[in-house]
Amino acid sequence: MPFEVKGAEPLSEKIAVRLTKDEKERLREDAELAGLSVSELVRRRYFGRPIVANTDMVMVRELRRIGGLLKHVHISSKGAYSRDTAQALHELTKQLERLEQ
Repeated sequence: MPFEVKGAEPLSEKIAVRLTKDEKERLREDAELAGLSVSELVRRRYFGRPIVANTDMVMVRELRRIGGLLKHVHISSKGAYSRDTAQALHELTKQLERLEQ
């Protein structure tokens, strides 16, 4: 069975770590949310590489879609609801910034 290659070297070494049943389940859940294997999740966390959960990306796309709809309302109404759309866009921006962290 060939090993996966990350960068210039194959991932050929293994380590064993003892965990509680709950810790192992949490790792599996986190990896699933991020769309990663448990091994890749652990490597990224340890080596400080970014982990973006799939659910976060779905939320980002949805918030952007809502922003586009608000823009459409603003343009279609010729600014009749500008105060409301501006407030909603401000809230969307805050949420998007929160997801980036």
